[in-house]
Amino acid sequence: MSDFATRLLSWFDEFGRKDLPWQRDAIAYRVWVSEIMLQQTQVQTVIPYFSRFVGRFPDIAVLADAKQDDVLSHWSGLGYYARARNLHKAAKAICAEHGGEFPTTFEEVLELPGIGRSTAGAILSLAYGQRHAILDGNVKRVLARHEAIPGWPGKAGVAGELWAAAERNTPQLRVAEYTQAIMDIGATLCTRSRPSCDRCPVRMDCSARRSDSIADFPGRKPKVNKPLRTTTMILASIDGRVYLERRPEAGIWGGLWSLPELGERSLSEWCFDELGSAAAETRPWDVVRHSFSHYDLDIQPILVRIVSQAGKVADTDARTWHGLNDAPPGGMAAPVKKLINQLKKSENVAHH
Repeated sequence: MSDFATRLLSWFDEFGRKDLPWQRDAIAYRVWVSEIMLQQTQVQTVIPYFSRFVGRFPDIAVLADAKQDDVLSHWSGLGYYARARNLHKAAKAICAEHGGEFPTTFEEVLELPGIGRSTAGAILSLAYGQRHAILDGNVKRVLARHEAIPGWPGKAGVAGELWAAAERNTPQLRVAEYTQAIMDIGATLCTRSRPSCDRCPVRMDCSARRSDSIADFPGRKPKVNKPLRTTTMILASIDGRVYLERRPEAGIWGGLWSLPELGERSLSEWCFDELGSAAAETRPWDVVRHSFSHYDLDIQPILVRIVSQAGKVADTDARTWHGLNDAPPGGMAAPVKKLINQLKKSENVAHH
């Protein structure tokens, strides 16, 4: 076993995290759900979502049988919703192709939707003790600093060097503990800013620390100015209900329920086309900015009070009049939820 792994493991025995909800019963299903949730999301944020999710979908078969709306509503607020859709698709694939049992070979796990090389390795090492290297964001930071590997890990050449380091350091024994240990070190000690080098078990031969250049590793992503997009969302309201549409599967917020977007039409055209009714009153609200990883979106909300019940839309799988006090029909993106809560407050004020 490498000296690096030995030191990480003895640190883990004393200080590592051993009581996270998915560690208490580390079966493949629970580990898989946690690893998908932990992609791009902090442990503290994930814990309550994980507990609710596995409470509602305790095993692969239950998840595979669930409606997508139900899966997305248990993901609402976690963001990156393609993760939830892929989890659901993968559960169906596991039931169809693997008799409902999570697969045990790297190749089979890698074939599942939403699972890449690092996630596959993490699941197999944490759940089955198989030896696979992993390279999530935390691990990249630890290895880039320890071995002073320059450059942005998003570049193929840099990623290749980091993978080689990850492979070199992964031991043959106690792989599950090692995998958890290196993730824990990145999350708790070797943090992006203000790392706790004095408590790190591998500080003595950390190249970045020796050359006093910790802040230079890992290399930064080349700066790109994020484009700004704009859209107008309609809060069409009547009798304590708001009109919602399901978004297409592809694209942002795929499969989530959302406020309709105005597009090219005028507001009165939209009201007649979609709802068969005129607007009694329209009122623009303040613009809401929502940031995605690749762009910012400015949403101009417009409150539209609809004249007649006659124009009410029949509920279908793709459109509904949602009672403001009812449970959401499925998953909703954070800014949409926020606008609906704002409407709820203003409606309550209006009713008094």
